[in-house]
Parts: sequence; structure tokens; C-alpha cells
Amino acid sequence: MITTPNKNTDTTPISATKPLFATDYNVYINHTDAGGIVYHANHLVFFENCRRDWFTKLGLNGYFLQTDDGDIQHFVVSQADLQYKKAILLDEVINVRIDKVELKPASIIFYQSIHRSLPNVDADDNTQASATFLNSTLLSSSKIVIACVQNQIMPTSISNDGSDATVNHNAPMRPIRVPQKLRDTIQQAITQHADQ
Repeated sequence: MITTPNKNTDTTPISATKPLFATDYNVYINHTDAGGIVYHANHLVFFENCRRDWFTKLGLNGYFLQTDDGDIQHFVVSQADLQYKKAILLDEVINVRIDKVELKPASIIFYQSIHRSLPNVDADDNTQASATFLNSTLLSSSKIVIACVQNQIMPTSISNDGSDATVNHNAPMRPIRVPQKLRDTIQQAITQHADQ
């Protein structure tokens, strides 16, 4: 009896639809090992840079937000699931994408991918942009969860002589809801993308 492995029933590749955001990055020597292949951990760096660039494009101040009370809110990666498909090589230009975003009460889930663009064949000016997303090789993909947290900073005396010298100790960060302005901006970008 011959058996075949189960195949994923979702036959639509990530690259078949236009991503929410995409940008190109050059691969430099500091991204690679001695063989000219990008370190596996640097896939995370490219994903992070892409998220940061998208936030900048949306007019958001990155990951650090300050409340009216002066508290600092920011994001930390709480989960990262990566699948490596093909090597990324020195001196390539790669296309890093945010394919999909899910908003949760205290976190944001990013589905991202890295692609190698292939030469477009028989693409006129009108279809060249969409053909770029279809005509590419998937190098890696990820599901990355970033959690919204707030620092709890408590001043503590550093001397026993009664002087008022203090030092800040970081107590555990506590999870908080994604700030409404950030949520609204991201939801608007998702809605505009869906309408295109």
C-alpha cells in the first residue's frame, strides 16, 4: 500500500494576494554567516523592521507610547512562529511583507513573509505592480504576536544612611489594552486595504 502525505487544503499561497504592507531591504554582510546566508535570527530582524516601517507610514510613533499620566506603554514580542523555506543570500534585495493583521484586546497578531522577487515576464505597466506580488519565491513566513504592556517603575532608596538617593527598579510589566488611537489607525488601514 502506498500512502501520500496529507497536503494543506489551502492552495492559495500567501504571495497570491496583495499584502497589507510591503517594502524592500538590502541584505548586507552583517546579516549573514561566513557562507553568505542570512542568519535564521535575522529573519526576525527583517520582520521587525517591516512592522516598524509600517507603523511609521501610518503616522504612529513606533512602539513607545506615553499616556496623559506619563506612563510608558510599549510592545513586546510574546510569540514568534517561523517557517524557513529557502535561504536568503548576501547582496539580495528581499521583499518583506505584512500579509495580514489581527487585532486582539491586548495584542496584535502579524502574519508576515519574506520573498525573493523574480523577473516579470510579459507584464505591462498596468499589471506590473500586482504581478510583482504573484511572481515571487517565498523565503520564510511567520506569525508574530506583539503584546501591549505598561512599565511599572517604582523608585527605591539605594542607601541606608537616610539620604534621598534613589534608583528605579522595574517591577513586572503588566499587560494592558491596545491604545484606542493605535487600534483605530490599524483598523482603518486594514479596512482601506480590504476595499482596494
